[in-house]
Amino acid sequence: MARNASLSGFPEWLPEERLVEQHVLDTLRRTFELHGFSSIETRAVETVGQLLRKGEIDKEVYGLSRLQDDDGNAAAAAKDDPNALALHFDLTVPFARYVVENAGYLSFPFRRYQIQKVWRGERPQEGRAREFTQADIDVVADGVLPFRYDVELALVIAEALSALPIPAFKLRINNRKLAEGFYRGIGLTDTAGVLRSIDKLEKIGAEKVAELLRTELGATDEQAAKALALASIRTEDTSFVEQVRALGVNDELMEEGLNELEQVIAAAVKSAPGSVVADLSIARGLDYYTGTVYETVLVGHEQLGSICSGGRYDALASKGNRKFPGVGLSIGVTRLVARILSQEFAKASRSVPTAVLVTLTDEDSWSDAQDVAAALRARGIATEVAAKADKFGKQIKYADKRGIPYVWFTDDDGAHQVKDIRSGEQLAADPAAWMPPAEDLAPQIVLA
Repeated sequence: MARNASLSGFPEWLPEERLVEQHVLDTLRRTFELHGFSSIETRAVETVGQLLRKGEIDKEVYGLSRLQDDDGNAAAAAKDDPNALALHFDLTVPFARYVVENAGYLSFPFRRYQIQKVWRGERPQEGRAREFTQADIDVVADGVLPFRYDVELALVIAEALSALPIPAFKLRINNRKLAEGFYRGIGLTDTAGVLRSIDKLEKIGAEKVAELLRTELGATDEQAAKALALASIRTEDTSFVEQVRALGVNDELMEEGLNELEQVIAAAVKSAPGSVVADLSIARGLDYYTGTVYETVLVGHEQLGSICSGGRYDALASKGNRKFPGVGLSIGVTRLVARILSQEFAKASRSVPTAVLVTLTDEDSWSDAQDVAAALRARGIATEVAAKADKFGKQIKYADKRGIPYVWFTDDDGAHQVKDIRSGEQLAADPAAWMPPAEDLAPQIVLA
């Protein structure tokens, strides 16, 4: 159903497709607000220094410059200028800046949700766009963030995704303390490098990851094998704890992460059985994650990639000696909507909000038709008035083409009738009292 955009990587929806997207967004907003998250919006641009201070994403960032800059090399030089402007590539880094700048006005722990467009200069492909919408939730504290929020966010996201018109999903959860402690315990000191290699496991396979570990990080065959053995552990309960301990590695940080992951999985499995899995291959590529990490895939659509990801970050935001640790998740709304549309998991019952077209008997009846429309709109019924007094058959054909279910007629004596053009049923009606059935009042999202 979804079309290819004329400018690759910048999707645009038809009206009926946009209705599906709005349904997804409204569902997410409702779920987030039911859990006490407040809505914010941050600016579209940040400084290059702000965006590039964590993680290796400089190739994906769109710089912002004036077309009429005197310096023809302004765009090339922007990367080296920390004060140059660029479009944000996610909502987490801007949110960290927002928290620091507004700390004196916020109540902590601060629970926020944010739904906005972001931009990444990636190669467009299925599931990856250059301009797309994300929906984020985060909890940030001033000083110490209780671990229980790591558990809570997994539950909120499971609830939100369960309410969307999508297939079954798997919320895959790991803990970077567990992984880093394990790698340290087997003698691999560049734990960030190991995490980046393990993060490529699904893309390049175990053999190539083992080769990366050996050639780039100096791992022995035994160390590479143990790192891959950890990454192979997946359970839908807390039995992963025994499997990790069976690998014979002792490390204090690993035990801390193991305990945290056990708490998250125990609670999440109870809330969303069958949808949550402890997956010790999940690493997340960005460097700012420090504990729990999450990734989510649609069952049967794993090639689409993660539709929801995030994690705990203890050092992303700070102001002097004040630390603002947080935990958050981000849903790739555009990626989800594109798959919903292409697979027809859901569609809109009609492409327009209009429920009624008020016809014209002659050109002089337009003012009276507007009065009828006003009476209907006053009670929440979306109404259009015909622009010309064509033959009734032509006016009805216009309504049918637009997807408008009802046509309103007023005869010379002022009597009113409304016709359901789908069934042909026509009844007398009072514009001050008539209501369509609830399912016709607004476009409905119909599940496949």
